Amino acid sequence: MTDGEIIARVKATGPRRAIGVGALGALGPLLLWLAVTEPPSGLHWQLFLVLLGAGALWMAQLMWRATGHTLLLTEEMLCDSTGAVLARVEEIEKVDRSMFAMKPSNGFLVRLRTPAPRAWQPGLWWRLGRRLAVGGVTAGRDTKPMADALALLVARRDGALPLD
Repeated sequence: MTDGEIIARVKATGPRRAIGVGALGALGPLLLWLAVTEPPSGLHWQLFLVLLGAGALWMAQLMWRATGHTLLLTEEMLCDSTGAVLARVEEIEKVDRSMFAMKPSNGFLVRLRTPAPRAWQPGLWWRLGRRLAVGGVTAGRDTKPMADALALLVARRDGALPLD
């Protein structure tokens, strides 16, 4: 699963997970109910509401599964508890926690040196091209230390910090 000692871990908090999944889980039946009881004038709009409601329910179960995992940071990589590698430290160019970074709530953005395959675990992390974002239904008390540790690992790798 991981190589080396775990430096930091991030997990979705119970209340945030319940609120995130609950919001999507409530939106789905609400849209389906609206499509049946107050159908729009056009059939295409009714079909749109049904698809949107089904999509919200599908997203809720996908988020529930994804937020059950934990993100782990070692000196070599950032991975999740299933063993999926999000990024290796040598592939990371920059860690960005700034206000204007396009990042999830309570999260951070990692810029990679080369594009990586697209991946998404709703509420936990996503990767698109050279960008990897961590956060969502996670607590800032967990993601901030992970981002700082990752930034230190990158700085040490680049020679900006001593290796001791």
